[in-house]
Parts: sequence; C-alpha cells; structure tokens
Amino acid sequence: MPLALRDMPDDDLMLAYARGDLAAFDVLYARHEGALYRFVRRVLGAPLTAQADEVFQDTWLRIVAARASFAPQGAAWRTWAFTIAHNLAIDRLRTGGREVSFEGSGDEGDPLDWIAASLDLSHPSSEDEAFWRAAGRQLLHCLDELPEPQRAAFLLHHEDGASVEDMATSLGLPFETAKSRLRYALQKLRGCMRHYLETLGSPA
Repeated sequence: MPLALRDMPDDDLMLAYARGDLAAFDVLYARHEGALYRFVRRVLGAPLTAQADEVFQDTWLRIVAARASFAPQGAAWRTWAFTIAHNLAIDRLRTGGREVSFEGSGDEGDPLDWIAASLDLSHPSSEDEAFWRAAGRQLLHCLDELPEPQRAAFLLHHEDGASVEDMATSLGLPFETAKSRLRYALQKLRGCMRHYLETLGSPA
C-alpha cells in the first residue's frame, strides 16, 4: 500500500474512494473499524450487543452508499460516520426495545480512561487490577443506564472526539440542546461512579 494513501486524511480517502479507489476504502475501514464497532455496542447498551454486528455492517453499507454524495463540510468524516452509526443504533433501539439488565461481555474496549480523565475520578493508591476491571464494568453499567440521547451525546463527544458544535450539526440539534445532553450525561456518570466508589470505601 502506498505510504501516501496511508497518510491521507479521512475526507480525502473518502473522496478517493468515491472516484473508484478501493484501496482508499480499505484504509478508512482499517482506521476506524474498532472505534465504530465499540461505539455501536455502547450506544445499543450491553444487553443488545447481539445486534451490534448487524448495525455495524449497516453503518458501513450506508457509508458505501453515500460515497458519491459525500462532500467534506462542517464535521469531519469521522464524525459524519459516527453520526450514521448513531442514527442506525437509535433506530434499532426504538424498533426493538431495550432491556435494562447488564452483563459484561469482556469486549467493550478499555473504558478506564473515562474514569480518570472524562469523569475527573482519581486512581486509587493501590495498583489493584481487579479494582480497575470492576470499575470499568461499573462505568459501562452507568453508561448503559443513561437515557439514550444522553448516552449517544457522551459517546459522540468522548469516543469520537466530536466538538459540541459538530455534534449539534450532525444530529440536527440546537447547540444548547446538544450541550445540555452532554452536561446531563456527565453529571449522571460522575454521580453514578462516585456513589460506586464511595460504597466501596464504606466500612463493611
């Protein structure tokens, strides 16, 4: 694979693919496959992970179908692609319903950066790997308990790195609505995780 192709920005790769360069699509897919799949799983919630493969595949089919009409403007390609995934996942939640129980599957990626950075929670003094595994599962549980619009806003911002402006544009929301969804999501996640950590620290 030419080095220049590997180094091309996402938007340029999509435009090259639209012109018939199949190798450009291969680079895009390899670059974003893992993050998009994790995003779909997290939007759907852990109990609906069985449907993640189908939504993930539908996302890429939509991306392929839109290749001729893709025009870089506003949000970056990555946010555009994540928005397609978001919309398909939300449609699946609306048509298929959503259970509320949680079972960790062991394949959710590493959510612990959210604890330390996104949620402003400090690492315990003990380097206890079992603690961190449990905390990661709890964070995913807290995330799964968020209302769907707030969960999606959090994931678009923290998984994709979309700005609030990009998120509002992509989802067709007023800026203040997108900002409020993200703020409420963070408040609930912080509260849920702090309650969990405080409970761990309470005397038996």
